[in-house]
Amino acid sequence: MSLLSFLAYCVIATFTPGPTNIAILSIAHRVRIKESFQYMYGATIAFGMLLAASALFNQAMVAVVPNIIDVMQVIGCLYMLYLAYQVFTMKLSEDTAAQVATFKSGYIMQFVNPKTWLFTMTVIPSYVMPYYNSPGALTLFVLGITIIAFLAFTTWAMFGLVFKQFFQRHQKAVNIVLAFLLVYSAIEVSGLLK
Repeated sequence: MSLLSFLAYCVIATFTPGPTNIAILSIAHRVRIKESFQYMYGATIAFGMLLAASALFNQAMVAVVPNIIDVMQVIGCLYMLYLAYQVFTMKLSEDTAAQVATFKSGYIMQFVNPKTWLFTMTVIPSYVMPYYNSPGALTLFVLGITIIAFLAFTTWAMFGLVFKQFFQRHQKAVNIVLAFLLVYSAIEVSGLLK
C-alpha cells in the first residue's frame, strides 16, 4: 500500500470544494462557530457511517453500486442545484443560515452528496482492503479517514470565519461565487464535463 498515494487521495477528496465544504463555508460566515460545528458534526458522523458501511458491506455493494451511483448522481445533482439557488437568493439575514446549520442538515447532506458516496465507496476497497482485512485495521482506517474529513470541514469553517467581514461586505458577489461552485459541482458529478 502506498501510504503517500492513500493520504493524497484522502486529502484531495476531502479538502477540495464540494457541496458539503461549500455549505460549511457559507454557514460559517453567517452564523457563530457553534452552529457551524453542529452542521460539521452531522456531516462527520454520516461520513464515518458511509465509510464503515463501505468497509463492512463492500462485497454486497459492488453488485449494487451502479444503481446506487446513478440514483445518487441524479438526486445529488438536483440537490446541489437547489442549494445553489438557495445560496444565490440568500438574504443578508443570519436566520436562514442558522436554520440550515443543524446536526440533522449536515448529516443528511452527506447521504445526498454524490462526492461523498463516490469517495467512501472507493477509498476503502481500493486502498485499504487489498492490504488489510482485519476488523481492527479497517476500523482504524475508517476513523483516520473520518478525522481527515473533519479537519477538512474545520478548515472550510475557519476560512469562512477569517473572511467573515469580507464576505459580509461583498454578500451578493460571495453568494454568486458559492452558487456557481455548487452548479459546477453538480455538472462535474453528472459527468457533463467529461
